[in-house]
Amino acid sequence: MPIKVPDTLPAREALHSEGIDLIDSSTASRQDIRPMRVLLLNLMPKKVQTEIQYARLLGASPLQVELTLMTTASYQPRNTGQDHLIEFYRTLDDIRDEYFDALIITGAPIETLPFTEVKYWEELSEIIEWSRSHVFRRLGICWGAQALLKVLHGVEKYDMGKKLFGVYDHNLEPGCASRLMQGFIDRFPMPVSRYTANNANDIESAGLQILARSEESGVAMARCKQTGDLFILNHLEYDADTLGQEYWRDKQAGIDTKPPEHYFPDNDDSKEPINRWRPYAFLLFNNWINELYQDTPFDLSSIKNA
Repeated sequence: MPIKVPDTLPAREALHSEGIDLIDSSTASRQDIRPMRVLLLNLMPKKVQTEIQYARLLGASPLQVELTLMTTASYQPRNTGQDHLIEFYRTLDDIRDEYFDALIITGAPIETLPFTEVKYWEELSEIIEWSRSHVFRRLGICWGAQALLKVLHGVEKYDMGKKLFGVYDHNLEPGCASRLMQGFIDRFPMPVSRYTANNANDIESAGLQILARSEESGVAMARCKQTGDLFILNHLEYDADTLGQEYWRDKQAGIDTKPPEHYFPDNDDSKEPINRWRPYAFLLFNNWINELYQDTPFDLSSIKNA
């Protein structure tokens, strides 16, 4: 089943070229099914690139997914045109009375800041609190996961003193029987790009279940058994060249940066990196959507009474 995105969204062309099954508004309205309503709070500077990354994964599901793009009202990103934001993005005030199956909060390049120093922290906290009564389930990526962990469970993040940067192997937790991890092998790769981490003891003390972790990069995924909320501290959604773009950007800016670990073949930055993690990205998101479909109520307005 295809994914529904705005008919004139620039990302449609890139998604179509990849063979992602898209559906236009008029066709979707004729289908006698309720689509899975997913709200994507996009906090990344490169909005279109991030739209493609998530729509690609959500569009691989056999279920119809209706993707709504969201941004903050209290902070205007510098890297995306205002016209694009006005036409395709909504704020909390626009959707305050609507209900969604899921809220996805992306990463953001602000993780070294204390939460309270983030310009839109107060608004983000309000969005997360609003989601308790208007969204069935939440999914956070990298800093988005850390923000959800902080607001919902009081779990702090810690500065590691240096950037964790590369593609690291992660192990499934022993005895992990989560439906989310069905089909995963015991050891799989995930891209990582962050200066901060969450302590495993803090996560488990909050009553959360760790799903995967790495000897090199720490906790990768955790979830709340009660709500089904998922916290992904790394970047399965990344394209093959995303870490490379970040590396070359820093090099050109004169920043002393090492190549991402385990990323370039033979650690040679003249060689094209290989996307070894994408099959697991598709698998995880397909599992996530399938589980969401099984658990979510047909009448989303009933969330407010749960």
